[in-house]
Amino acid sequence: MTRPPPRILLVEDTPTQAEVAKALLRDMGLEIRHAETAGRALADALANPPDAILLDLELPDFGGFELMQKLRAEGVEAAIIVVTANASVNTAVEAMRQGAMDFIVKPYAKARLTVTLNNALEKRALTQELKTVKAQLSRDRFFGFIGASAAMQAVYRTIEGVAASRASVFITGESGTGKELAAEAVHKASPRAAKPFVALNCGAIPRDLLESEVFGHVKGAFTGATDNRVGAAKQADGGTLFLDEIGEMPLEMQVKLLRFVQTGSFQPVGASRPEKVDVRFVCATNRDPLAEVEAGRFREDLYYRLYVVPVELPPLRERGTDSVLIARALLATLSREEGKHFRGFSPEAERAIMAYAWPGNVRQLQNVVRNVVVLHDAEVVEPAMLPPMLLRAAIRPTAPHLTPMAAPVVAPVVAAAPVVAAPAMAEPAVAEPVPVQALPVPLPEPIFVPVPPSPPALALPPLPPPLPSVPVIEPLAVMEKRLILAALAETSQDVARAAALLEINPSTVYRKLQAWKTAGEIP
Repeated sequence: MTRPPPRILLVEDTPTQAEVAKALLRDMGLEIRHAETAGRALADALANPPDAILLDLELPDFGGFELMQKLRAEGVEAAIIVVTANASVNTAVEAMRQGAMDFIVKPYAKARLTVTLNNALEKRALTQELKTVKAQLSRDRFFGFIGASAAMQAVYRTIEGVAASRASVFITGESGTGKELAAEAVHKASPRAAKPFVALNCGAIPRDLLESEVFGHVKGAFTGATDNRVGAAKQADGGTLFLDEIGEMPLEMQVKLLRFVQTGSFQPVGASRPEKVDVRFVCATNRDPLAEVEAGRFREDLYYRLYVVPVELPPLRERGTDSVLIARALLATLSREEGKHFRGFSPEAERAIMAYAWPGNVRQLQNVVRNVVVLHDAEVVEPAMLPPMLLRAAIRPTAPHLTPMAAPVVAPVVAAAPVVAAPAMAEPAVAEPVPVQALPVPLPEPIFVPVPPSPPALALPPLPPPLPSVPVIEPLAVMEKRLILAALAETSQDVARAAALLEINPSTVYRKLQAWKTAGEIP
């Protein structure tokens, strides 16, 4: 992609001097704008920030030094070159103190202007690049990654260390952890950043077309090949080739890829001669690559060729507060996209995000935040706006009056172990304890059973065998109302927690309560 020419703002009130400067600048292929006063120059610089400013100190409205101060106060970061007929040392020192990069005395030669301006533009470009790199390497952001956890800091350091080399990088991690983002970070931090980054998902391409997608083909190579096609290998020449889900690549294709990795040359499908390219390989998979080798699904020689520098991305559940940092960034971005007014999450909503395990990792978190932004509009995301699965994770550790048990229990049946009354005037007999039996199939969620104080043991007479239990049949609407009101009573009228216990949406609870109040069924 061709970069636009540097933008130069010429601030000169003398028409003849301005025309001379314009003629010299046009020969350098620059974009030139001219301002005759300091006020007009300030407005122009704010409306369309230039890369460099050629500034005459003697201007009709106010001086060049005052203009420099105003430009800096407004955040204009252009390289400033002072141009004046006064060649005193004091003027030069003051210009540098005010932030000018260089100083030119009138009249000046074309060579002097060219060298001075090129040096100023190069210095500014290096300054801007340094700011960009520092921003990327800040505490919680790195080439698109968001996260300040120790696990992610280790990933950042690994990427920084390997980026400058030609070594192949093998990225592993669960689905949704950002493997392609890590591959792009390796590319952007490397000397190949200006060259192409070509990503290819090996699992999304039919087996018969994979070779053509990687190496390309010539016209007539197979049925449907109506023209020459450049493959990913050729497109990535000089840059980085990212092979995502490489564990899905069939064994016959792995043989051809191995030769490409070893020699740097490949042969398009149907071609008679090989081609050679300079490519840096980055691969990724959500499987265990060594286990795939042991199972015979991945070639061992290709594994050792590609698995040079491993980068393992941690799942979101192991990244501490990173989930909240990512959620905040996603909320800001998606709110702008959808035209909503969200500014952040409530503390309760952030605790719910932290408590959830995120099996789908960052991709799942992105979907949840998008769901909130699309379906609601407010300044703060409240817990009731989050999916019930997050609320269940948030309230599960609470309720101190309940004792968690690993599995539900079955109350002992008295008839199974009758208690015989003791003779008169004797110590009361104590029933033998009946062992608690766990259900053969535990429920997926733990059951919280209140544990009241144990009453003193009493001698009870034998009871007759229990009657067979008969289920109580009642209308579904009555049962629904009873369960919702019981859940609200259990959670002290907290609708969000009650909905989470019932595994329904909080809006359903609000709707039912409103209907019952309208009908006069509840106060």
